[in-house]
Amino acid sequence: MLYIVPTPIGNLEDITLRALRVLKEVDFILAEDTRTTRHLLNHFGIEKQLRAYHIHNEHASIAQTIQALQQGANIALVSDAGTPGISDPGFLIIREARKNNIDIVSLPGATACITALSVSGLPCDAFHFEGFLPHKKGRMTRWKYLCALQNTFIIYESTHRIIKFLEETVTYCGADRIICVCRELTKLHEEVICDTAQNVLQHFSRAEAITKGEFVIVIQGIS
Repeated sequence: MLYIVPTPIGNLEDITLRALRVLKEVDFILAEDTRTTRHLLNHFGIEKQLRAYHIHNEHASIAQTIQALQQGANIALVSDAGTPGISDPGFLIIREARKNNIDIVSLPGATACITALSVSGLPCDAFHFEGFLPHKKGRMTRWKYLCALQNTFIIYESTHRIIKFLEETVTYCGADRIICVCRELTKLHEEVICDTAQNVLQHFSRAEAITKGEFVIVIQGIS
């Protein structure tokens, strides 16, 4: 059995009782970053073997994982934070397990995009999840596509690119488009700023503004 186990996106209290039980009972845990997952396990007093999977060893990890599953192992798949398979290489293992008729169980739990959407106040009856934009090739094309959508859309962005991202939001979506920038969700220094794209850009461009942390941006669809 392959278990897809969400882990907290910040606050460790957000893990579910079911997730803790599964992490205790499986034969081993596949972790995107074993150091991050070890910290989580230590916090809850769980001693379990960890095996690394990430973008640099994905092919070897997939083959070894499928072989272990076929031999009867129960394995938990976790990412650094949130639900495995969402903007991380975990989906490759899940896809291969399904191809090999492995039983898969997905546990509900923390996901940054849904947490941000729910707090944004923007329409969420239908929405588009984009994840990370391309860094170079195709970035402008994606922006033009996204800014023409009628539905709310969600994008992830890194610390060192957030100012450029907000400038692009103003350029492609317009200065008056309503956006909600969520930084460090569920963590001690959580910050949620919802305003026009121009005002949010001005906020984060100030010298005293904090631009460190993980960012999730929710953007209003075209009206």
